[in-house]
Amino acid sequence: MAAFAALSAAALLLPGHFGRVAAGVLLVVALFMAYFFRDPERTPAEREGYLAPADGKVIVVKEAYEGGHLKKNALQISIFMSPLDVHVNRAPCEGEVVEVKHTPGRYFAAYKDDAHLKNENTAMLLKCGEDSVLLRQVAGFVARRTVCRVRPGDALARGQRFGIIKFSSRVDVYLPLGSAAKVKTGDRVRAGETVIAVGRRKKEGM
Repeated sequence: MAAFAALSAAALLLPGHFGRVAAGVLLVVALFMAYFFRDPERTPAEREGYLAPADGKVIVVKEAYEGGHLKKNALQISIFMSPLDVHVNRAPCEGEVVEVKHTPGRYFAAYKDDAHLKNENTAMLLKCGEDSVLLRQVAGFVARRTVCRVRPGDALARGQRFGIIKFSSRVDVYLPLGSAAKVKTGDRVRAGETVIAVGRRKKEGM
């Protein structure tokens, strides 16, 4: 952002019409970068439940087998972020980071069903009480980098920032089987605020 703003100012020193045009283009880029990397404060919903890890549109709500880390069926909820969405990612629940794994890959469109299998991604396994929750940041056609700023052993509060994906992308979250989804495909959600599912009920005596 600062670099483009500085280049815009420098371009004004160029002679003639070209300098003004270059300065204008660079200023527009700087303003877009500032808009894209915005990081607004969020207030987690007071009611119980798993929070959305990303802003954007829900594109998957289904039971799925997660074989990379959980190695069992889970409730998968996937959220697609356009370049206009806030791209800061937040923890869906309070817990301890167990594992963080980055996997190099391709850069196909992030909304495709198999994007998480082919694209660059970073998976974070989070221990939330007695349950394990997996989050996967998936790079997209425009996005070229997933950033996860936590390490194993770190503690995260519900709704706390843990990373960002640069430009359009998606986040998959795998919740304990038996959790009840509170969103459907096509819904728009806000990271750290929208409740996307409530936890499974414990059996009596447990």
